[in-house]
Amino acid sequence: MTVQRYKLLTMLTCLGMFLVLLVGVLVTNTDSGRGCGTDWPLCNGKFVPAYTVESLVEYSHRAVSGIVGLLIGATFLVTLMWRPVRRKEPVWYASAGLFFTFLQAALGAMAVVWPTSSAVLALHFGISLFAFTSTWLLYSYAKRLAATGDASESVTDTASGSLGRIPRSVFQLTAVILVYCYGVVYLGAYIRHTHSGGGCIGWPLCNGDVVPELAGATGIAFAHRIAAFVMLLLVVALVFFVRSRTGAASETTRLANISLWLVVLQVLSGGLLSYTLDNPDVYVFTSLLHTIIISALFSMLCLLALRARHLSRD
Repeated sequence: MTVQRYKLLTMLTCLGMFLVLLVGVLVTNTDSGRGCGTDWPLCNGKFVPAYTVESLVEYSHRAVSGIVGLLIGATFLVTLMWRPVRRKEPVWYASAGLFFTFLQAALGAMAVVWPTSSAVLALHFGISLFAFTSTWLLYSYAKRLAATGDASESVTDTASGSLGRIPRSVFQLTAVILVYCYGVVYLGAYIRHTHSGGGCIGWPLCNGDVVPELAGATGIAFAHRIAAFVMLLLVVALVFFVRSRTGAASETTRLANISLWLVVLQVLSGGLLSYTLDNPDVYVFTSLLHTIIISALFSMLCLLALRARHLSRD
């Protein structure tokens, strides 16, 4: 094993977990969750399912998840056993990726075999997001290792070259925003599983009103919009705070700037999602786009929080 091969392994694992995330969203958007009946791991009692769109989508999700699960297991073993990366940080990432992958697989199996509430189904997406983020963080570590030969938790800001530490408040604020972001993600997943997206027609207004009647699906969808707007304001504040504490050229400021661009794109993709609600063929793709951006945003905030923690003062 070489550093470049390890980097390739972590990249493939990350891409595989990202594919699992997208196929899972596709299962939800096409109502294919029952495409294999209540059987697991078989599909309607068969190893190869009958040719229906729902069964093929659900079976593909299971097949991809199984293959990626093996890949994550292999990555975990290499990280644990290969001396150059047998350190606390990468082992934590690999362990988290393995744990959340098995947890989301277990939740998925439970959702198939037993009736499951929308709240639990939304949690399934959140767990999958944790699994993807863990693999992405491991890939980011492998990239730093390949680029510098040492990706240890140093106190050097790789962008500015500063040897000083940054204020711990940068990590604390980022961590708070990260927790809030997960809440927004969960609410969005809950809307998807309860089919509440149609509660707000149009964008940025909701059913033509600034504040609609807050009942049923409309209340849930409007709450998600308000939460997303607050998220935008929080990330804007984060950018100014990080810049003022660490400088415009620092690594943490660069990560904060990327997070801001991503949250802006996420808000705009949410508007696009609203305009395609009545077109199922297009809605499938706009929903996938929405998922791609929020996955990138959550992962970027995680990386920012971790780098800020490593670089922070005691």
